[in-house]
Amino acid sequence: QAEVVESGGGLVQAGGSLRLSCRAPGRSFFNRYGLAWYRQAPGQQREQVAHITSGGDTMYKDSVTGRFTISRDNAQNTVYLQMNSLKPEDTAVYFCNADLNNQQLWGWGQGTQVTVSS
Repeated sequence: QAEVVESGGGLVQAGGSLRLSCRAPGRSFFNRYGLAWYRQAPGQQREQVAHITSGGDTMYKDSVTGRFTISRDNAQNTVYLQMNSLKPEDTAVYFCNADLNNQQLWGWGQGTQVTVSS
């Protein structure tokens, strides 16, 4: 069983929106983890774009601040990433993971592809 399952990606025009979901099936004490969304564009390193603490505090990469919103539903073991005003430079495979001091705690999922056309 995969540790995380990401979904919700797709092809969208610049200025459009997508909502990504990441479910952690069977994960105990999900509510205790800080969670993050990451992305990896072709030829680039994976980078963190948003983080949410167990208490609900959020932090974002500068380039997505004001456009992306991370949220969590502990009852569903799910973390979301609402992405608005998408830009071509947001094109990447998006992943989620539990994050503690920039250390990822779970295995990586398959990710979900986001492609933004100009």
